[in-house]
Amino acid sequence: MKLADGIETYGPEAERRVGFFTDTSVCIGCKACEVACKEWNLVPEDGLVWTGNSYDNTGELSANSWRHVAFIEQQAPDPLKRGNQDFRWLMESDVCKHCTHAGCLDVCPTGAIFRTEFGTVVIQDDVCNGCGYCVTACPFGVITRRELSGDGAAHKCTLCYDRLQDGMEPACAKACPTDSIQFGPLDELREQADKRLEKLEAGGWDGARLYGHDPDDGVGGFGAFFLLLDEPEVYGLPPDPVVTTRDLPEMWRTAAVATGALVLGVIAGFLGGSR
Repeated sequence: MKLADGIETYGPEAERRVGFFTDTSVCIGCKACEVACKEWNLVPEDGLVWTGNSYDNTGELSANSWRHVAFIEQQAPDPLKRGNQDFRWLMESDVCKHCTHAGCLDVCPTGAIFRTEFGTVVIQDDVCNGCGYCVTACPFGVITRRELSGDGAAHKCTLCYDRLQDGMEPACAKACPTDSIQFGPLDELREQADKRLEKLEAGGWDGARLYGHDPDDGVGGFGAFFLLLDEPEVYGLPPDPVVTTRDLPEMWRTAAVATGALVLGVIAGFLGGSR
C-alpha cells in the first residue's frame, strides 16, 4: 500500500494508516452518521429544509455537512427483489476522501492543513486564514468555508482525529447501525472490500464496483473509499479524479525556462542596443 504524502515525516511515531470503507449496499439512509458527526464535532446546524431531491436534506458535503447521505431514486431492476418491481433507492454516505496525494494540503499557504500520523488529512481551524485555495484544489468539491455567520475558515471531516488519538473509532462509524461505514487499518479494509464485492457479484449485482480502492488512481487511492452499486457519476462523484496539483512541478519548470529565456532576450537586446 502506498504511503500518504508526508507520513514519513513522523518517523517512528507514524501509526498504521486508517480510513473508511463505506459499503453503500447496506446503507439504509438513516442519517445516524450525519447526526453523530455533528454532535461530536460541534458542526453547525444545517439541512433543516428539504432539497426536493428525494429524502436528501443537506444536498452536498460542505463546511457544515461533513457526512452527506445521498438518496438516488432509480427506475432499475433490483436483483434482491422478486416479481416485476423496477424501482430502487441508492443510498450513499459521502465523506472527505483523505486522499493519498491531497491537493488541498499541497496548496495551503499557512500550514493549516496537515497530514496526521494516521495518514488522514486535517484542517486546523485556528490556523486557517480563509483564503479558499483548498476549496478549488479538491477534485471532489468536499471543502467549503463557513461564511456570513461562520468564522470564514475552511472545514471538513477530520476522521475524528481527536478520537483516533484516544484509540476510539470515528463517531459516524460508531453510530452506523448496519456497518455500512467501516473503520480500521486501510489495508485490512481493502481486503474486506474485495471479499464483499465478490459476494455481491456472486449474488447478481452486475453494477457493483469499488471506488477509490486503487492505489494507482489519480490521487493515489482514497483513505475513505466506497463500494457503489452504479457508476460514480450517478452518485455525483468524478469517475477519474486526479490530484489538482499533479502538474505543478512541470508548470514551474516551464515557467522557469520561459523566464530564463525572457531574461536572456532582454540582456541580449540591451547589449545589442548599446553598441
